[in-house]
Amino acid sequence: MKSGDFEGYSDADLLLAHVNGHRRAFTVLVRRHHDRMAAVAYRTMHDPQDVPDALQDAWASAHEMAAQFRADSAVSSWLHRIVINACFDRMRRTRVRTAKLVAQIDTQIADPTDCAHHVDLAICIDRAMRRLPEEQRLAILLVDIEGYTVAEAAAMLGVATGTIKSRCARGRLKLSVLLKNLRTPA
Repeated sequence: MKSGDFEGYSDADLLLAHVNGHRRAFTVLVRRHHDRMAAVAYRTMHDPQDVPDALQDAWASAHEMAAQFRADSAVSSWLHRIVINACFDRMRRTRVRTAKLVAQIDTQIADPTDCAHHVDLAICIDRAMRRLPEEQRLAILLVDIEGYTVAEAAAMLGVATGTIKSRCARGRLKLSVLLKNLRTPA
């Protein structure tokens, strides 16, 4: 089979085909999810230079653990968790004391000529995100920035949905205080 033969397959079907010995099925899965998983890795890693190695570790883990995938979540959620774990493992191995998540806001610039304002805003938000506790930062990254549901984020992190809701609420409250200077007076 050629990789094009798998293009119409669902992610779960691709994973099953890979487990059943179709080498190209995993390649299609990687191509399908690489950009999003790379974005997650860049936001998770403290040092962007470590991202390619963390991604390679993650894809190798996913390749090896494919047979252990339980269909109780989406393949993308499963991959997301593998990427986060690979990033944390790499940070631990390089002796980074705490995992820092850098949330880069991908907003569209309303006025393309006002790039300085966009950069200033991104820097302010990045600094505020870095001041949040890791658990709150990760919950906000998954729910508010990556767009996962609370239930998906809870499954990825292995915590209850109420825990994710609480972490997001507390993190958003802290962000509102940290970013209050960005508000324009009424």
